[in-house]
Amino acid sequence: MLKARILTVLLLLPLFLAALFFLPKTGWALLVLGVVLIGAREWSKISSFSGFQGWVYVLLTLFIGLALLPESSRSAHFMLYGMAFFFWALLVPLWLRNQWRTRQWLLMALIGWVILIPTWLALVELRILGPSLLLGLLSAVWIADTAAYFSGRKFGRHKLAPAISPGKTWEGVAGAFLGVTLYGLAWGMWDSSSVPFNFGLWRGILLLWLLTLFGILGDLFESWMKRVAGIKDSGRILPGHGGVLDRIDALTAAMPLAAFGLLLIKNYNVLS
Repeated sequence: MLKARILTVLLLLPLFLAALFFLPKTGWALLVLGVVLIGAREWSKISSFSGFQGWVYVLLTLFIGLALLPESSRSAHFMLYGMAFFFWALLVPLWLRNQWRTRQWLLMALIGWVILIPTWLALVELRILGPSLLLGLLSAVWIADTAAYFSGRKFGRHKLAPAISPGKTWEGVAGAFLGVTLYGLAWGMWDSSSVPFNFGLWRGILLLWLLTLFGILGDLFESWMKRVAGIKDSGRILPGHGGVLDRIDALTAAMPLAAFGLLLIKNYNVLS
């Protein structure tokens, strides 16, 4: 399984980097929207939609995405980011604590859009701020996830949420925060003028800590929803990794937060 995961990454990483740095803005937006549509199809299966309902859901997701292209209303984007923030910061912790279960189709459809649409907007708008910035933020989430995995395997003794994701441990969480802190220190000292750090090293690292926390929530929430649905992986499109949602679960919580915070700083100078 680990070999398949590594081979998939080695195959996809050069293609991802080429798209990130060389695709025009519209091309990048459409590419990411395509990934989100695959995620919407996987969410329809987690939600137990019928085959017809699933494809209707994908089509509606496409229409919503096209209507919310970055050239549309910026106030609408901030509203969606704010909605995503409150969903992940308030509703999801309550959801996980109480282990809520629902198969109500309209609620599941709305939750899927709250998860997927702000993520797509964030990946597009953060790339407009700079491909290197987006890569740095994505890397923070990936490093946290990798550090959690290996530290959990090596030192894990105390379960984080055994009823939701038995493999996750508090030692893994500690490893995630340590890994992202070291990464943030290196990034901030190497390029203190980049957006996350141009208002202070430790404020930049605080942002990375928040991304790590939200990433953990995103991971746990998707794990719980899959457990309720009785499935192990959201899909099979990525050998060794499962589905698209299995790979972007942490990003769905972290990237809208990053876009919300950085765009507020950029446009309204809230820290000046």
